[in-house]
Amino acid sequence: MAELVMAAATPHNPLLWRAMVEPMPDDLVGVAANFRRIGDTIVELGVDVIIEVGTDHIRQFFSDNAPAFVVGKAERYHGTYENEVRTFGMEYVEVAGHRELADRIAGREVLPEAIDFAVSHEWRLDHGFIIPLQYLTPALDIPVVPIHANSTLPPLPSPRRFAALGEHLRDTVAAWESDARVALITSGHMATDIGGPRQFLGQGSPDPEFDEMAVGWMRDGDLEAAIEGCRYDRIMAAGNVTYQYVNVITALAAMGGRPAELAEATESRFASSPFFMWRAG
Repeated sequence: MAELVMAAATPHNPLLWRAMVEPMPDDLVGVAANFRRIGDTIVELGVDVIIEVGTDHIRQFFSDNAPAFVVGKAERYHGTYENEVRTFGMEYVEVAGHRELADRIAGREVLPEAIDFAVSHEWRLDHGFIIPLQYLTPALDIPVVPIHANSTLPPLPSPRRFAALGEHLRDTVAAWESDARVALITSGHMATDIGGPRQFLGQGSPDPEFDEMAVGWMRDGDLEAAIEGCRYDRIMAAGNVTYQYVNVITALAAMGGRPAELAEATESRFASSPFFMWRAG
């Protein structure tokens, strides 16, 4: 049977692509080191395929077509978009998909009982998916099953639905008749305010209290506290795009609510960056 060998969470801030270059700025050394630590673990564990849970930034999925959870079933994925190349210096890339695992996650004939998925056979991945992959797997040589989780356009899936997603992914991998070694990578934010009065004040997080609690839920493996703490009113008070933190609950649930071996909100010139990692126990 296949094995879910690890789960992790990283930021996807596209501003890192221009800023995090040698000689490494002092305030980004920790961010680069944590990307490297997770990427080294992917290599060490011999990962064959990545399930990546992220959020499309209203590029592929708009307010007139915004499913809660979308599984990519394409054979290959193009990234990124013209404005991201122009504004952030990102590169156009291509990533292989993994149709067999995507079919198992979404269901071939009948949807799984845990989650009602939508599927996409044509998907152009934006920075929410490409930035983590480029830092964790620079060669982009590991097939990916992308899963868009709607964390931007209300009505949003509740935090408990993200836990259900993680449990479903864990169970799907465990039942897959394959010798594949699978990693679950999620991507989101700590407290972050984009375009608001607290954006990138040069003082770290716009809501340090939220970040401290959010790191603690992962460090302690407290799934129920994470679900309760991510209620809509509290998480949006931390910043207008902070709901993307809820993607991380997927990883915690997939790892059975165990404490993370890496749990950090890494400070930089930008909002604090989420870095969490679990190895299978």
